[in-house]
Amino acid sequence: MHPAVTLLLLALAVGSLVFTLLSIEAARRYLAVRPPPLRETPPISVLKPLAGLDEGLEENLRSFFEQDYPQFEILMAVSTPDDPALAAARRLQSAYPGIPSRILITGEPPYPNRKVRSIHEMTLAARHELLVMSDSDIRVSRDMLRTLAAEFQDPQLALTTCPYRAVPGESPWSRLEAVMMNTEFLAGILTARMIEGMRFAVGPTIACRKQAVEAIGGFESLKDFLAEDFVFGQRAAALRLGVALSSYVVEHRIGTAGFAQNREHRLRWVRSTRRSRPAGYAGQLFTYPLPLALLLTAAEPGWWPLLALALLLRGISAWQTAALILRDPLTTSRPWLAPLQDIVSFLYYLAGFFGDTIDWRGRKFRLHPDGTFTQIR
Repeated sequence: MHPAVTLLLLALAVGSLVFTLLSIEAARRYLAVRPPPLRETPPISVLKPLAGLDEGLEENLRSFFEQDYPQFEILMAVSTPDDPALAAARRLQSAYPGIPSRILITGEPPYPNRKVRSIHEMTLAARHELLVMSDSDIRVSRDMLRTLAAEFQDPQLALTTCPYRAVPGESPWSRLEAVMMNTEFLAGILTARMIEGMRFAVGPTIACRKQAVEAIGGFESLKDFLAEDFVFGQRAAALRLGVALSSYVVEHRIGTAGFAQNREHRLRWVRSTRRSRPAGYAGQLFTYPLPLALLLTAAEPGWWPLLALALLLRGISAWQTAALILRDPLTTSRPWLAPLQDIVSFLYYLAGFFGDTIDWRGRKFRLHPDGTFTQIR
């Protein structure tokens, strides 16, 4: 191996170890934060954009109807009256007549992001100032709204985003993706939070004040972006509105996906990330200590101690996020999945530099350099 290549690999591997150490400290700091005691219970509007029958949809929605909170409403939106999600929504309305709930049929949007159309219409219809926007594949415990309300007692807080524990289906591909979300992805969020503060938001659950939506120009100002959640947080932070990472962890039920479906989802993820924050995506290379150490050791076997150190530090970081923060039984019971997924994730990361099309809910879109996207089929 050429000495320059070895030196480059060494620099990358060492840089990734520094990042991993930072992620360990970032997780420690997050764990030290506790939500304040609940003193006020302002009314809350829960917004649920629906599209099709997600695996476990009815139970996911039921968890919101069963919130232990004195005053809240639930709004659910679909694009067309023949959407199969409507049946589950109506059954829950009948089962919980004491919970104020409404269904909106928004029509086909004149722009590519259907979710933005649904949230825009529900925001206009929402009766309350405090909004909780949550995807249809999210399941929560009964104290979710109480926890968020306690955090919003801080008058400076305008927007908070909930970390999530990915719960896979039965396929090995969904398990690997869940381990990625519960270790690598969260570690990156926590490290960014420690270094520069929360200057972005991530789905699939965001809570905010209506005034934050108005300040960024309304949800329809995000209509052309694929990663509308990220842009929402980015714009709010740029306006010096308070953006935070919530202490409440939601369950993200990612379902059972075969290889082809999982591949399309992960390619959509990496390509969207590259378009949303190109500089950050390039720097994401340093979040792969194990693959980089493996490449270095393959080039120069004498560097095997660095590989052992990478495995140790990555294990500590994964244990903090998966076990201590997310309480993820998958990663803690099958720790060998973490290094395997690191290699798979690294390959998808490299693939993310190529291609500008994605498949999303049966439609094909083209991503543009500014993070917007257009439908091509």
